[in-house]
Amino acid sequence: MKTLNLITVLWFLAAMSSVLAADNMKAFPPAGQGMTRHVLQLPKQDDESAFKVELIVGKTVQLAEGNRYFFGGKIKAVNIEGWGFTRYVVSELGPMAGTLMAVDPNAPKVPRFITLGGEPYLIRYNSLLPVVVYVPKGVEVRYRIWSAAPETKAIEKG
Repeated sequence: MKTLNLITVLWFLAAMSSVLAADNMKAFPPAGQGMTRHVLQLPKQDDESAFKVELIVGKTVQLAEGNRYFFGGKIKAVNIEGWGFTRYVVSELGPMAGTLMAVDPNAPKVPRFITLGGEPYLIRYNSLLPVVVYVPKGVEVRYRIWSAAPETKAIEKG
């Protein structure tokens, strides 16, 4: 009987999580004109405090391989009034800049994913809420999951 109750509770929780996920999306408006909305639902982790999500925004461009490039622009965290949720917005992808190493003009161009410049944009891992990013049309959103090692190390006294 206990097994049946446990199965019933687990089924109910799974059903409720999908309902809650749909309800949570009500807080995030559709993308405005010229923008697209990207939604990431993270899987549950045992210890979510040991994880971070890196948001990577950029665009695939045909370029020679010799230089390093980046786009201007910033990811802005915006609080959604009345919900307490955060959405992430890149209002525009700035101009592309890069190093100026001489490259053979006949070198073939290859597709390269060029990202926003600056430090990695890390956010808290939370599987209960979707990660919602608004970017201009034609811009890609990628992500990377970072995790901490389970052990900690002491710093020696100096």
